[in-house]
Amino acid sequence: MRIVLSNIGTLGDINPLIALALELKRRGHSPVMALPNVYRTRLEPLGLEFHAIRPDIDPTNNVLVEMVYDIKHGTEHGLRNFLFPALRQTYDDLLDAATRPIRADLLLLGELNYAGPIVAEVTGIPWASYVLAPLSFFSAFDPPVLPPYPKLAKADKKVPGFGRVIKRVARFVSRKWPEPIYELRSELGLPRGENPLFDAKHSPYLVLALFSRVLGEEQKDWPPHTVITGFAYYDADAGNAKLPSNLEQFVASGEPPVVFTLGSAAVLAAGDFYDVSAQAAIELDKRAVLLIGSDPRNKPKHDLPASICAAEYAPFSALFSRASLVVHQGGVGTVGQCLRAGKPMLIMPYSHDQPDNARRMKRLGVAKVIQKASYTPKKVTRKLRKMLDDPALAEKARVVAAQLQAEDGVKKACDALEGLYQRSH
Repeated sequence: MRIVLSNIGTLGDINPLIALALELKRRGHSPVMALPNVYRTRLEPLGLEFHAIRPDIDPTNNVLVEMVYDIKHGTEHGLRNFLFPALRQTYDDLLDAATRPIRADLLLLGELNYAGPIVAEVTGIPWASYVLAPLSFFSAFDPPVLPPYPKLAKADKKVPGFGRVIKRVARFVSRKWPEPIYELRSELGLPRGENPLFDAKHSPYLVLALFSRVLGEEQKDWPPHTVITGFAYYDADAGNAKLPSNLEQFVASGEPPVVFTLGSAAVLAAGDFYDVSAQAAIELDKRAVLLIGSDPRNKPKHDLPASICAAEYAPFSALFSRASLVVHQGGVGTVGQCLRAGKPMLIMPYSHDQPDNARRMKRLGVAKVIQKASYTPKKVTRKLRKMLDDPALAEKARVVAAQLQAEDGVKKACDALEGLYQRSH
C-alpha cells in the first residue's frame, strides 16, 4: 500500500511516525512522510519519500515559545496563532501529497494536523489516526489534568463522576477555537461536522494509541476501534542512534550520571533550568549530563566542572539506560524512553499533556514531580537526594521496564494499519 503519514509538531510528535514508516517500508509498503520541511534532512537519508507541509517549524518563532511556556494559554496559542492561520496551506499541501503523483491507499494522521480529516473526507481515502498520550481522549472515566485547572483533577478523587465536569470544562473553554476549521469546511462545501478538537480528529476506522498500558487503559468513552499498541520508539538523527563521541567518552568514564533534559519542545523555553540543574548536581557531588539543545541561551552561565557534560542532543535510547535518574519535562516521548530504560524520573511539567503524564508516572510509582515555580537549586537538590537514596523507586522503575519488554508498539500498529487496508480495499 501507499500510505501517507502526516502530523505537525516537534520531534516527540514525529519520531513515532518515523518508526512506523521504517517498519512499513521493511514490509514492502510505500510510506510517504508529509511533514513540516524542517524534518526533510532527517527523513531523506532514511530513503523515505518526503512531502513538505505548512506551517514549517521555526524554533525562533515566538508563538512556538509561548505555546510551550504558557501553562494557562499555551495550547490555545499554538492552535489559534500557529496551526490555524496556515490551515488552508496545510490542506493544500496534504491534498497534494495524498493524490500526486499517485493516489494514496491510506492516510495516518496525527491530531495536530487538523486539515487531515478534511482531506480524507474530500478524497474518500481511508484513514487512521494516532495519539501519543491518554490526555488526547479526554475521558470522563480517567480524567486528565488540564494544565490551566490542575485542581480539577484532585476534585475527581473526592467527588464521584467529577470527570464528566472536567470533560465539559475542556469543551466549553475551547468552544471558539476551531472556527477556522468550520470556515474551511464551509468553503469546501462540507457540513460543519463534529468538534475538531475532541471528536473529528479521531478516525472512525482505526485509532492507534501509541503508548503503553502502564500509562493508560481503554475507557468506555474512548473512540471505537481504538488499539493500544505500546510505544513506537525512534530517536535516531538521520539514522544515527549513537551518542556523540565526547558524550560517549564522558558517560563511560565514571558512575552513571543524572541526566537533565527538556525534550524537543520545552527546550525552546528553558529559562534557568540548566543553570539550576548544574548547581544541584554540584551540590549533590553527582556526575551529570545537560542536554541543552541548539539555543545558545541554554548554555550554563558559569564554567562547568569536569563532572558535568553539556551536549546539544543525544538519542535518549542510548543515554537513559546508562543514567542513574532522569530529570525532564514530562513529554510522552521522554516518558516512554525513561520507562523503557527502567530509570526513575523527576518531572517538571510545562503544559499540554505533560502535567497529566507526570501525575500518571507518580501514580505508577516511578517518578516524583516538582512544579516549575519550585525548580530552585535547594529544592531540586533535596528532591534528587531523596530519590537517589530510595531503592524502592529504582526497583519499581526496573519492574515497569520489564513489563514494557513484552510490548512491540511498532509491530502492533503496523499490523493494525495493514488490517485496515485489507478491510477497505
